Amino acid sequence: MQQRQLGPFSVSPIGLGLMNICHAYGTPISEAEAERLLLAALDAGVTHFDTAALYGFGASETLVGKFLSKHRARFTLASKCGMAGVPNAEGVKVRVIDGRPATLKADCEKALQRLQTDVIDLYYLHRWDKQVPVEDSVGALADLVREGKIRSIGLSEVSAGTLRRAHAVHPIAALQTEYSLWTRNPEIAVLQACRELGVSFVAFSPVARGFLSGPLDVMTLEPQDIRRAMPRFSPENFAKNQALLPAYQAIAAEVGCTPAQLALAWLLHQGEHILPIPGTRSVAHLMDNLGAVNVQLSAEVLARLDALINPHTVHGGRYTAQGNREVDTEVF
Repeated sequence: MQQRQLGPFSVSPIGLGLMNICHAYGTPISEAEAERLLLAALDAGVTHFDTAALYGFGASETLVGKFLSKHRARFTLASKCGMAGVPNAEGVKVRVIDGRPATLKADCEKALQRLQTDVIDLYYLHRWDKQVPVEDSVGALADLVREGKIRSIGLSEVSAGTLRRAHAVHPIAALQTEYSLWTRNPEIAVLQACRELGVSFVAFSPVARGFLSGPLDVMTLEPQDIRRAMPRFSPENFAKNQALLPAYQAIAAEVGCTPAQLALAWLLHQGEHILPIPGTRSVAHLMDNLGAVNVQLSAEVLARLDALINPHTVHGGRYTAQGNREVDTEVF
């Protein structure tokens, strides 16, 4: 598989996001299914695996450690800190954003144990804790680099301005945020900042949280599926967004690829420094996604896709008001 640069690492152009094996999209898959997926990805040439302390409150990192640690030399390992599950007064774990240096260093120690490794290749600040100067949080991660516990630093869901502030403290290897045909916020400023600074851009939710990958019925989503609370998936907005799909699916048929492959190919054509990390629970979907590396799109097709699905044609915001407060990304 052709390679792309993820900071100092050479990796497969399409990686594997590991949130939905245990978190966010309904009932987690079994350990046996997780093992099958992880090893299938490795055998198919995926060398970029992306997890986080938040995912399943440590469950995703634990699965990666259990099933991939013996193959550690074969892939680049990315994880995230600064947003994790913390017990509340009732002892129930809740999501907490905490970018204090001591917390980030403690997060790293726990992650190393769960991942069964002595070093994490790329360690992201999962969210910028706006109560803590980003320079302080990145300074703590720089300490971890010097200590040999992580090899490089990433940021997630931050603006171009925050990226530049962080990069002045320590070189940032990668910036990760949502990017797809229906989420274009990175095009406002972050993509250009990444180009200027030599920072790789990692695109999560590249198939629009499943919207661009095939038939999706929001009425059948499980109660704990995070899409139920997302504005674009509300019944009213989703009905309007679905009107975009027939023309999109027609372009996929014309190109000779699946809808998911079309979404990923569009991203790969946006720049050599862009690396999509679709998540999946299915080996069949994994193999379908990886086929996008062979899809070539003409300038005319790219223009038609841009005109069809963009901030002016998509209905609803990507996050709720609470979610918007937690991120630092530019908005249209």
